[in-house]
Amino acid sequence: MPAEAVETARKRLSAAAEDLDANEVAALLLALAADHGVLASWQQVCVPLLAALRGHTAAEVATEHALSEGVRIGLDVFRREPARQLPTGGVLLAGAEHETHCLGLHALAAALRERGRGALLLGPALPWTALASAVRRARPHTVVVWSQTPVTGRAYRLVRFGRDTPGVRVHAAGPGWIEPLPPPSIRLTTLAAATAACLQGRAPC
Repeated sequence: MPAEAVETARKRLSAAAEDLDANEVAALLLALAADHGVLASWQQVCVPLLAALRGHTAAEVATEHALSEGVRIGLDVFRREPARQLPTGGVLLAGAEHETHCLGLHALAAALRERGRGALLLGPALPWTALASAVRRARPHTVVVWSQTPVTGRAYRLVRFGRDTPGVRVHAAGPGWIEPLPPPSIRLTTLAAATAACLQGRAPC
């Protein structure tokens, strides 16, 4: 995105969030994604805005919630057609056990829809046993697990899960995974990398 467009978008989204208007945030994000794509909108506008809100005051916490909720709504609505169900494409997305934040997965799902691909998004705080059950039922070739903090980003749990689900690509996403991940597990550090990983073909069994 051009620098001027980025600056304008940040100011408009910030103003809507400060007004606690999540619907306006969603509308602005939808227009931004339509003009510049999900990847640029997320990486150049949303991520810096969210990172700048530290939650040091009650007002900042409320603003952060309004911004996050508006971004989530906008991402979930983008390119979604209720009457036309996109195939999941063998991709399953979930928040790690006890992880209550997974906005990045909503961005990933929107980026995949932008490319005509679907994903099975199961939301935040999915217990490992429930994730294993979902994998057995949905039989995805790629699983992306999101962690926001080291409290939920337990590398050994991800490694164990990968070991118990052979033939499935298991990826870690989000800033919570700070411990080394031995192969074949991969840590995805950008939305572009996560999108590319999910668009790959079926893993060998």
